[in-house]
Amino acid sequence: MKKKSAPQSAFFSLRLLIGLFLVLAGSAILFASSLNSPGSATAGSATAVQPGTPMPDVVQLIGPVTLNTDLRDLPYIAPSHEFEEKRLMRYPHPEIPTPTKPTSAYERFESLMKQILSPLPQMPAPLLTFDGMNSAQSGCMCLPPDTDGDVGPSHYVQSVNSSIKIFDKNGNPLNGSNGTTYNSLFLTLVGTPCSGFNNGDGFVFYDQVADRWVASDFAFPGTLPGAGPFYQCVAVSQTGDPVSGGWFLYAIQHDPANLTWIGDYPKFAFWNSGGTPAQNAYYLTINLFDGPTLAFEGVRVFALDRGSMLTGGAANAIAFNIPPAGLGDSYSLVPAGFRTGNPPPVGRDEFLLSVDSPATGGVTLTQVHGWKFHVDFGTPANSTLGIGVNHSPNANITVAGFVDAFTTTTLLVPQNGTTAKLDTLGDKIMTPVVYQNRAGVESLWASQTVLLNYPNGPTAVRWYQFNATGGNFPATPVQQQSWNNGNDGLWRWMPSIAVDQNGNMAIGYSASSATQQPSIRYAGRLAADPLNNLGQGEAIMTVGGGHQTHSSGRWGDYSMTTIDPVDNLTFWHTNEYYPVTSSANWFTRVGKFQFPAASPTPTPTPTATATATPTATPTATPAPTPAAPRAGKATNVTASSFTANWRGVNGATGYRLDVATDSSFTNYVPGYQDLDVGNVTSKDVTGLAARTIYYYRVRAYNGNGTSPNSNVVQVKTRNH
Repeated sequence: MKKKSAPQSAFFSLRLLIGLFLVLAGSAILFASSLNSPGSATAGSATAVQPGTPMPDVVQLIGPVTLNTDLRDLPYIAPSHEFEEKRLMRYPHPEIPTPTKPTSAYERFESLMKQILSPLPQMPAPLLTFDGMNSAQSGCMCLPPDTDGDVGPSHYVQSVNSSIKIFDKNGNPLNGSNGTTYNSLFLTLVGTPCSGFNNGDGFVFYDQVADRWVASDFAFPGTLPGAGPFYQCVAVSQTGDPVSGGWFLYAIQHDPANLTWIGDYPKFAFWNSGGTPAQNAYYLTINLFDGPTLAFEGVRVFALDRGSMLTGGAANAIAFNIPPAGLGDSYSLVPAGFRTGNPPPVGRDEFLLSVDSPATGGVTLTQVHGWKFHVDFGTPANSTLGIGVNHSPNANITVAGFVDAFTTTTLLVPQNGTTAKLDTLGDKIMTPVVYQNRAGVESLWASQTVLLNYPNGPTAVRWYQFNATGGNFPATPVQQQSWNNGNDGLWRWMPSIAVDQNGNMAIGYSASSATQQPSIRYAGRLAADPLNNLGQGEAIMTVGGGHQTHSSGRWGDYSMTTIDPVDNLTFWHTNEYYPVTSSANWFTRVGKFQFPAASPTPTPTPTATATATPTATPTATPAPTPAAPRAGKATNVTASSFTANWRGVNGATGYRLDVATDSSFTNYVPGYQDLDVGNVTSKDVTGLAARTIYYYRVRAYNGNGTSPNSNVVQVKTRNH
């Protein structure tokens, strides 16, 4: 592919916009295009269909196939073959590491002193760590591991190439020492490559609103380069138990109109803000490449019908292709998901973010690009993504300048004791993008890897907080930082960000240098810390005992930090490391930590005085409106009843319960709309139909007002 510079890209986009204006002669098109020309910082509406906007693709997912077998009883189907996953990039760079010069005694001393004199860490130590999957257990013997995972009420589920492994929350494996391969999980999805040809890029996450798990990877016969066909395999658990509770299995072709295009680097998020039409979907993004040539073709964004998939029904996907002309120099869009705080306001559209990845290194970049996706499964033609015929960004947010973490190569990260360097993956926003709604203030949090002191390094963790209140992107961030712990010489990369219910933030990542083996670390900040800094410093989750010597340099592809839905406070992180030096026998680690509870403000000690002072009459301080409660899993489920449960909140004097037959709460169960149940944390719901799915939510109240809705819990009554 012929590489192009950023100015050439801007000139091409300008010519395209002028051409569209002359052909269509529409002032609306000219206005929409002007919002998206390179350098624009204005936000547009995602919900209004712009003239000339292409119709979305509406594709029915294959399936579902219902899997009722306990994962421990599935036959072992090994991954298709051993492989080194090829790194597909917008602009390919040579996979040749930069030369490593010998480290002098002074440089080693300087590095040591920087570490000794770095800011004193205040980050809490890990509460627990345990080994996740390793290369031998995964069965694929491949690079990189593509490590990610998520935590639920009773499980931690980890995904690597090309297996998932399920643990209890003490680190004990529940589906065997080798986990379950994706080939085994999707074996019964016959007629698609998902049955036997799963090839990696696995992803797993927990849907805390529905108490379900989603696991996915891509599948295709043969190798790359190759003509496919290329599919995404998606499994949705039938219950909150990912081991024995059963799964619904689906498949979807990456691009039915372009059968030889592969969707690489898939990223998921779930979003449910309700409304009419309901913004209720599992969002999936993929980078499109032509399989035979590996040429970049754009980005494809799907909205999968979450409501149908949760019930095991036939499901559609609404999808848009963003061509290169709509992307500038970016790719790898990441959809936003939410875990803590209040749910998104009713009808809020999904957000997606990306950064530029120019053809050459050393370019100072100053924008994060934002898209909004409005989905309408009832009338798909009303669905919109971005602006105009090329689905250009709704906004280009101006940020402090940064340089993507590559030069003429992405193999930059040094390791102790070897000249082999590791891949930075420093050309994209990393997963997840976190949405949080705290008391009506909506934020998007994101992270990436950047290169400091180009071209010498080191890499640093760049993070952002954007104010998205009202569903609009801002002109600039609330806060941002390229963090390197006081310039201690370590290379930090592969970040993943999460935010607890109190607004405290943490990022897990990899760290390495010419004097230290690759390790797993994390850093963070309290909500009250000064802006633009990880004020709590850094902690070590796992110290590496060796390094990777494989010439490909492939590392991670991603890590994952998430929040425990039980307390909304505990951070869980999983990432790659090496306990001993090896070519490619990687290991992974899972750990958790939590910020300490805030200390109460001390009461000032009164000073004695000889003058008599009248005793003040105490004045009652009214309790604030309570926070939204956390609804829990239903218990005592029968054919005609169940017990709804929730966690009490401070200051509540009572709770109100809604029960409906739909997740948007338009069809209430008689007697269960805004039902005042008193100051309790459970309520029996009776008079129900057998084999029927119901949804419930609660609100807390006191004399000062009523909280927002809790999360929504789904429950299915028994057959008899």
